[in-house]
Amino acid sequence: MLRIPKLFGKRVIATIHGLDWQRSKWGNFASKILQYGEKQAAKKADEVIVLSRNVQEYFRENYNRETIYIPNGIEKPVYRSCDMIEQKYGLSRNGYILFLARLVPEKGVHYLIEAYEQLKTDKKLVIAGGNSHAAEYRDRIYQYAQLDENIIMTGFVQGRELEELYSNAFLFVLPSDVEGMALGLLEAMSYGNCCVVSDIPENIEVVENKAVNFRKSDSSDLRDKLAYLLTHPEEVQKYKANSASFICGKYNWNEVVEKTIRAYSGGALNGGRKNQM
Repeated sequence: MLRIPKLFGKRVIATIHGLDWQRSKWGNFASKILQYGEKQAAKKADEVIVLSRNVQEYFRENYNRETIYIPNGIEKPVYRSCDMIEQKYGLSRNGYILFLARLVPEKGVHYLIEAYEQLKTDKKLVIAGGNSHAAEYRDRIYQYAQLDENIIMTGFVQGRELEELYSNAFLFVLPSDVEGMALGLLEAMSYGNCCVVSDIPENIEVVENKAVNFRKSDSSDLRDKLAYLLTHPEEVQKYKANSASFICGKYNWNEVVEKTIRAYSGGALNGGRKNQM
């Protein structure tokens, strides 16, 4: 597909959100097609934009291709009180642990459920996420939830309901095995949440030392980290106090927009290919 616009002398910019071929939803054939597309982007695009330093290094090592690093951006949101979510789910401020992502295996919500079931807590577990291609996995998650009245499945959320869930969580957990750059993580931190994330490079790059991390795919380590935070609310408050200002400063929308305009206008790398923004 990249060849067609280039035949007409058009400038082509490819944006790589992540290494999508690693996701479990793709079979062997589909993964190879995605890898082929990735290779074509590396070889034929005038510029390649990536959202994480990890993917930037991947392109450098595998294709000897320099890329432009432009992450997602975030703005400080408006905080919401528990109105809709109290009426709908019986939730109160700091009364629940929040997972918010698609219900697919690579997002790792099954690790969170395994960890949560071993905790002694009166805080609920809220799993917010829409339907996905992984119907069998989604059904399994719903079956687990039906066995515990403290696990609340909200389905897809948006608008005021989404804002209230972010605004009032005690903890936000992202136990992913694979990520590009998780916009949900940026949003959770922008609301001043204490976040607990798997230690994959894409997550650690975002949170640095402003969140708690656990070993990828290790529900026991996740359980231990959650147990500690549940019994040390003062530690949770320390993370909450710093997360919003940190993330909104690090991923400022104005800077993201400026870099994107420069990339599309052809000025992103002029005189600066070594630094790659």
